[in-house]
Amino acid sequence: MTAATGDNDSVFVRFEEIEKSFDGETLVITNLNLEIARGEFLTMLGPSGSGKTTTLMMLAGFETPTHGEIYLDGQPIGNIPPHKRNIGMVFQNYALFPHMTVKENLAYPLAVRKRPKKEINARVSKALDMVELLGFEGRFPAQLSGGQQQRVALARALVFEPQLVLMDEPLGALDKNLREQMQYEIKHIHESLDVTVVYVTHDQSEAMTMSNRVAVFDDGVIQQLSTPDVLYEKPQNAFVAQFIGENNKLSGEVKEIRGDRCLVEVDSGVMVRALKVNVHKVGDRTTLSLRPERVTLNPAEGSLENIHEGTVKELIYLGDHLRTRINVCNNDEFIVKVPNTTGRSAIKRGEKIQVGWTSEDCRALDFLA
Repeated sequence: MTAATGDNDSVFVRFEEIEKSFDGETLVITNLNLEIARGEFLTMLGPSGSGKTTTLMMLAGFETPTHGEIYLDGQPIGNIPPHKRNIGMVFQNYALFPHMTVKENLAYPLAVRKRPKKEINARVSKALDMVELLGFEGRFPAQLSGGQQQRVALARALVFEPQLVLMDEPLGALDKNLREQMQYEIKHIHESLDVTVVYVTHDQSEAMTMSNRVAVFDDGVIQQLSTPDVLYEKPQNAFVAQFIGENNKLSGEVKEIRGDRCLVEVDSGVMVRALKVNVHKVGDRTTLSLRPERVTLNPAEGSLENIHEGTVKELIYLGDHLRTRINVCNNDEFIVKVPNTTGRSAIKRGEKIQVGWTSEDCRALDFLA
């Protein structure tokens, strides 16, 4: 898949026809073409084994492509060893030197580059200030919390002012609240620096929160490369629709196509009107994608193109909304998110209810079994 930035002068990282095999037979990365803009925050998102970490490791220099070339600022880097690529790295396990203080950990990448002591001290102080750890210079990693250790690891990756920073699941070891806090901190640090970030995660909320663009990987291929809002609102295939956010899935057969709309007979026999996105002809099997918050309960008759009767199976109170599971179109896992505007809901478990949605919000994609 090719993904251009739209401005050749802004391209900083370029993967050109990259393939990778570990055994000489099976490709874990297939024909990867990807351009990353200078100063961009790009996240590689996907399940385990999808190829995202392998792609990052090839960019870092820890893995070698089987075919193709990677360019950094217009120059091929295939023959440049990792320590000479001027790339900062942040890992999930922090990779701090346990026998060194915080200051010594941060000074290390500057010392190996033979920077003057005065410059090292100034840069270390600046980096610690950036991650709000001034005053922790004399502590050892074992004396820090997990969040503080991750801040030190981030500061060490940035202290020598690299043009590119790679992050491999850097927040995976943190608890939920601290992970969310660090997401915003990393986002704000990126926005304040002129640095390109390539980030790997399997956590979609991290990807959506921090990224300019997200590359969704599956089976060694980028399934879609878009801004977070486009990925969520306009998934191009059923895998992306299911992987990004909660999603209602209805399977069926295309019975009619008119312009950019189609009529689908879902497996329960009910007819549903949808936006034609990734189907090609009458008779195609398709998976319909519909976000839970785009479904209206008890719509006025004739107000929406799709109105069907359902039975409320489950109600879960989640504070800002009520997660309602309804049997619709013979699908027992159909979810509707009802905003909590009154503090409580009149919906009752077991009652019959009308649900409706527009064809615009219901996307006919490729068939996902």
